[in-house]
Amino acid sequence: MPPRGTRPVTPLDDDDYPAYTMGRAAEMLGTTPAFLRALGEHRLITPLRSEGGHRRFSRYQLRIAARARELVDQGTPIEAACRIVVLEDQLEEALRINEQLRARNGEPQPETTT
Repeated sequence: MPPRGTRPVTPLDDDDYPAYTMGRAAEMLGTTPAFLRALGEHRLITPLRSEGGHRRFSRYQLRIAARARELVDQGTPIEAACRIVVLEDQLEEALRINEQLRARNGEPQPETTT
């Protein structure tokens, strides 16, 4: 996934800091380590590795995994869920860039319907 904005000052504030072990991440998401490994196999998330080779997940990766789990729980195959999450992330990034460009050019912001 592409980087988002500037880096926070401390690891406690950093959404990309690999703070969670495989077991803790699975527990927080209410899933299994196998599910998290499958997300890695489908290249949705790539956890960092500790010096001992253990996977470490960031809060951002856990949010991505949680979204994939929502889709899988709704019956979406894991491959499709991973692709959907990637496309959602790309769309969010494109909208953010578009908004920045409009602000820079002094254009009015379009109304959002949510």
